[in-house]
Amino acid sequence: MDFSVGDIVKFKKKHPCGEDQWEILRTGIDFRAKCLGCGRVIMLPRPKFEKSVKKIVDRSNKA
Repeated sequence: MDFSVGDIVKFKKKHPCGEDQWEILRTGIDFRAKCLGCGRVIMLPRPKFEKSVKKIVDRSNKA
C-alpha cells in the first residue's frame, strides 16, 4: 500500500478509547499517526504500521 500524510486509515485492532481510525501525520521509516477518537499520537516502525492497517478509509487531497 502507498500511504501519504493526511490519509485516514483503519487499523485491525481498536485503540483503548474504542476508535479504529487514525490520521497519518508522518511517513518514512517510522509512521506517526493520530487517533481520531481521543487525539493520542503514536509512532510505529514501518513494518508494524503496514501490518496493523486494514484499509485506507480516506485519501488526502494532496497530489
